[in-house]
Amino acid sequence: MVTARPLRRADLLVVAKSFSPDGLRRACALRFPLRPHGVCGPAKPRCNEVISIARTAPPRHPAASRGLPALLLMLLAWTFALPALAEDGYDLWLRYKPLPEAQARQYREFGAELVAPVQTPTQQAARDELVRGLGGLLGREPAQAAAVRRNGALVVGTPASVPQLAALQGDLEGLGEEGYLIREARIDGRKATVVAANSDVGALYGSFHLLRLVQSGEPLAGVDVRESPRVKLRVLNHWDNLDRYVERGYAGESIWDWHKLPDWLDPRYTDYARANASIGINGTVLNNVNTSAQALTPLYLEKTAALASVFRAYGIKVYLSARFSAPIEIGGLATADPLDPAVRQWWKDKADEIYRTIPDFGGFLVKANSEGQPGPQDYGRNHADGANMLAEALAPHGGIVMWRAFVYSHEEPDDRAKQAYTEFVPHDGVFADNVLVQVKNGAIDFQPREPFHPLFGAMPKTPLMMEFQIT
Repeated sequence: MVTARPLRRADLLVVAKSFSPDGLRRACALRFPLRPHGVCGPAKPRCNEVISIARTAPPRHPAASRGLPALLLMLLAWTFALPALAEDGYDLWLRYKPLPEAQARQYREFGAELVAPVQTPTQQAARDELVRGLGGLLGREPAQAAAVRRNGALVVGTPASVPQLAALQGDLEGLGEEGYLIREARIDGRKATVVAANSDVGALYGSFHLLRLVQSGEPLAGVDVRESPRVKLRVLNHWDNLDRYVERGYAGESIWDWHKLPDWLDPRYTDYARANASIGINGTVLNNVNTSAQALTPLYLEKTAALASVFRAYGIKVYLSARFSAPIEIGGLATADPLDPAVRQWWKDKADEIYRTIPDFGGFLVKANSEGQPGPQDYGRNHADGANMLAEALAPHGGIVMWRAFVYSHEEPDDRAKQAYTEFVPHDGVFADNVLVQVKNGAIDFQPREPFHPLFGAMPKTPLMMEFQIT
């Protein structure tokens, strides 16, 4: 169970939003000849049409055609030269491009062989990343071994998975399940560099850290790194709908291809997990906070389970945005009142169903009584009533509720900047231990300049988590 006290100072939610093509809509309005696929604009001709532009060309001088072959050859050569220069950004910071030879030669002394077990999916992910990364950066993959046999070995794992790391057991105390050490050591009298942790996930994080050191040219001689995350929940929240439309989606359609899941697992899902694990992200909310209750049906739970099966090896749990009125819309009940016994039982049964399908499911994110979304106030209840009902259903499984404090409605007379303060502060200390109140950085809506949210510091008895936007 997630308790309030350890979460009080150390929880964070990152809201990642791929934004809708408003800029492209403006391009449509200008009637550009080519319309981007799937983008609509107010002006005719319609999007996706190719517009013929008729022009009256001036008479050509006979000499104009003589330079045409040379011009075509130049254009052809330029076109074929482009791929060699292309960088599409897909690999992000995990490019692993070859280092200069002199630099690569120095690092090879610390990677003469790789000792990294592959008995679990996470161990396999760490080993594969090191082989990929060192092979790309140093020009050749390290030899792999079951135990240290020579100087210059790189040893990655836990005292349980690599018995030769048992001497570091005491040094690993206090690092928790996600911390790690990177240091020089002597193993059976041989010089080695070790990435040691208390868990496979910690060893994976340490492997990414080691690769960052090599990428950035940091010396490995005398390396001594001790890292442990201070923030327990590091979560991305996608504003992706089940039809693949992304709310405010400037970056195109959703990465989640729900229609092809669970049978087709796009390789991009693995690369997504790699990139997130490399910076310590350990959770992802797959769907928009303005959600559909369909996300909680067996059909979509099976699809969510398929994504969880990819992310699990990288230490990433999946979460779902839950629609508060789901008991009515997919459960056949007449009410979603959080104090109604039938409603409470419905959520308990739904939680049991989810955890049978996804044993390590993280929990729910909820937007309630804000911008027209249903919530407990529809039944004369408060936010604590609604959040605690869901928390009760998730608690036996170790799940959490992230209850958003971004609330405003035209029916409420309060100034929008203080409405969340008015609605939440009276319930400080009333929320269940596995509820976190998710608060935006400011009270309005991701404004570039505004004071920090008044809820911060006003609810000392309630775990708060900050929500901010990346684009």
